[in-house]
Amino acid sequence: MTALRQRKGSKGKDAGPEVQNPNLGSSDVPPDKNSPDVWTGWTLVCGAFGALVGVCLGLVCCIYVATLHENDLWFSNIKEVEREISFRTECGLYYSYYKQMLKAPSIQQGLVELMNDNLTESKRTINLLQRMNIYQEVFLSILYRVLPIQTYLEPVYFYIYTVFSLQAVYVIALYITSWLLSGSWLAGVLTGVWYILNRVDTTRVEFTISLRENWSLPFFALQVAAITCYLRPQLKPIHQRVVLWLVFVSTFCFCLTWQFNQFILFIQALIFFTLDALDFLTAEQVTSLYLVQVISLLSVWLLQFCNSMILGSLDLSFIVAALFVKYFQTGLKSGGLLSRVAKLCLHTLLVVALALSINYSAKAALQLRSDEHIFKFIKAKFGLGATRDFDASLYLCEEAFGLLPLDTFERLGGTLLLYPYLCTLVLLLFVLALAATANLSDSASARARSAASRDELVIRMRPDVAYNLLHTVFFGLLAFSTMRMKYLWTGHMCAFAAFGVCGTDMWELCARVIRCGSRAKLRLIRYTVPIVILAFLYYKFWPKLMEELSELREFYDPDTVELMTWISSKTPKRAVFAGSMQLLAGIKLCTGRVLTNHPHYEDRALRERTRQVYQVYARQSPEEVHRMLRAVGADYVVLEDSICYERRHSRGCRLRDLLDLANGHIMDGTGENEPDLVASPNPRFCDAVKTDSPAYTSLFTPVFKNKTFNVYRLKKAKKKARGEGKAGDAAA
Repeated sequence: MTALRQRKGSKGKDAGPEVQNPNLGSSDVPPDKNSPDVWTGWTLVCGAFGALVGVCLGLVCCIYVATLHENDLWFSNIKEVEREISFRTECGLYYSYYKQMLKAPSIQQGLVELMNDNLTESKRTINLLQRMNIYQEVFLSILYRVLPIQTYLEPVYFYIYTVFSLQAVYVIALYITSWLLSGSWLAGVLTGVWYILNRVDTTRVEFTISLRENWSLPFFALQVAAITCYLRPQLKPIHQRVVLWLVFVSTFCFCLTWQFNQFILFIQALIFFTLDALDFLTAEQVTSLYLVQVISLLSVWLLQFCNSMILGSLDLSFIVAALFVKYFQTGLKSGGLLSRVAKLCLHTLLVVALALSINYSAKAALQLRSDEHIFKFIKAKFGLGATRDFDASLYLCEEAFGLLPLDTFERLGGTLLLYPYLCTLVLLLFVLALAATANLSDSASARARSAASRDELVIRMRPDVAYNLLHTVFFGLLAFSTMRMKYLWTGHMCAFAAFGVCGTDMWELCARVIRCGSRAKLRLIRYTVPIVILAFLYYKFWPKLMEELSELREFYDPDTVELMTWISSKTPKRAVFAGSMQLLAGIKLCTGRVLTNHPHYEDRALRERTRQVYQVYARQSPEEVHRMLRAVGADYVVLEDSICYERRHSRGCRLRDLLDLANGHIMDGTGENEPDLVASPNPRFCDAVKTDSPAYTSLFTPVFKNKTFNVYRLKKAKKKARGEGKAGDAAA
């Protein structure tokens, strides 16, 4: 199906920077239409030049983010401990495993240590390759040890340059997607420029290098490009098989590098289901795409030592249900419009009911609770769950998990990205509705009407265009609901808007609506508009980019540097530290000490342990805090004034407020409290421990202090009675 079926016998041919492809609804005028050899040569030249431009744009993006990272931290001139501190929050945790693999006596020994780790969680030995998606760190560490680069490239640079290089892959993948959709590499140029100019909303790689999304999203963009190619009309069977392998490889890499892959693939599976239901995909295509997801997830399941979280994923349950119901519900795509709509509604209800049943049964059989915090967050976000749940509130109070701010659209509009995107979106949604209605109508009647009016305008939606349209809609809705997920949407948004500006089909449809049939005018408009946009963007943003690249800063965090230096030099190497998740990740990287908890939150026991450790910021007695910390093996606890006296969040969202609510205590400050909350008989521990009260000094000894951090060493509890003494020794 083509996006716009032309009148019989018409063969529009444009001249411009694109490759001939009848599948895309565009065919350019060759230098000599009577000379196929010349036309083939021209096509190859245009294709080679377009590919070169795409690679150059990817390299420009890579160099751009690397330069910003260097300028912001003066990374090449700061101390090693400062470099490691710059890997903040969970980034430091992931990078620590790369560092650990490099320090191991051998690759085999490093892998054994990762599979039998007792440093990340005190009193527990865990398989990190099973629990976390850190195969990329393992792979990079092996490469660094094998390749002859140690003499001229430091390990940290090999790591960060690899991540920045993936940004080049990301831009190239978006470039290919827009080129495939529009038939013009000029659309790819516009895509790359928009991606770079909207860096604030398309990526945050320059300051969150190790985040899993920075590893996985380039592979996801490659997968979208491969799916776009796979769904192109009239693709030969052998080409389909090759492209399907590319879809599998990119999907597998995406799944292997991000723990939230199942939720992203579930949304993608919903897109496949919708396209199948509306008759835009063949049965072979949708089945193949489903199976690619299943095989990718199961392959990662094996590599992660049978991680039960994957088997209990909603995506797998949905695909099994969709294929099962599709197999047994015959005659789904027959009958008139009303009949097919009724069948479709029944089909959808059956698939949803069966998917939920399979998922519930799988989680019950596997006793899976690793991802329950995500569903609690989703329910609480939409007012369907308890608002006092600590895990759900922890997410709800973070700005990154709130609704997409309105100033995002101001920035996107300022680069002229938003307006063509919205125009393309609205126009293609209208075309999709018409095409879906036609597909769901009686096929025999549709063929008769088409034969009776061959010369009339008949609108059809190409499957590759339909996929990308629903992709931007579904992930756009996800971005609206959760700001952190906008990076799944904004990159593809650039490619989709560029397709709208440069696509032949879009301009032909507009020309037919205004009854402008001149091919010369169509060519002129089609290539003039993107060139004018690029010229405007260059005029407006080039000086700003140069100013941004010339702005120099320097890493400065003396309090954290002092803390890490003290821990490394003054505490035992096997000492166990308790504190906030974000700080402990840095302690693991900089000092190698044992942690009680960490930011990788996909484990129910760890979440409960984190809530217990965080009682140091709640209103608890010193005896209770000491008991809980000793129960998880802590030798030292690090208290942060920025958390104890937090002012960044509003009342009700400060960490101490979340703990008070979870404990049933009245919150600090002026304001209303729910009637069932009671006043705690104890003061806030993080504040009261600084006093010289015997109740605190008998259990906690201050050993380090600066403007930001206070470190206390836990003493052994004194035996008050024979029974209590035995219980205390057991807890310690």
